[in-house]
This record gives sequence, C-alpha cells and structure tokens, in this order.
Amino acid sequence: MNEDIAAAIRSRIADAEVDVLVEGNRALITVVSPVFENLSRVKKQQQVYACIEDYIRDGRLHAVTIRALTPAEAGG
Repeated sequence: MNEDIAAAIRSRIADAEVDVLVEGNRALITVVSPVFENLSRVKKQQQVYACIEDYIRDGRLHAVTIRALTPAEAGG
C-alpha cells in the first residue's frame, strides 16, 4: 500500500518527493514539493489529504501524520 499511496500523491502534486510508511491502518507521509511555496501548513496538508481521501474514507487508513514541506523547508 505504501507505493500506491505515494503514486496517488505524485499523480496530483507536481514534482513531489514522497515517503510513505504504513503500519496497519496508520501512515506517516512526508511530501516535499515546490508547489507548497507560500502555503500555510494547513493548506499544504489539505492538498495531501485530497490525494488520499479514498484510503481514509474506506478505512484502509485511520490515522495519518503528514509532513508537507517545500524543498527549502526540507533542507534542500
């Protein structure tokens, strides 16, 4: 499921570097993209949630932690 989630995010967020760690129905998702420039933390997370809402809705994911960063925030 890790790669399926990463692919779903990459398909909707341009130039995204995505790291996904799923344990059971919990996920830690890190997304780095220049698309996040000038967005609030909440707006960044909303963009990622929009990519994975099907996984949340059908119960495959229950708890999700999202780190959404610009390349500068990620240190690169």
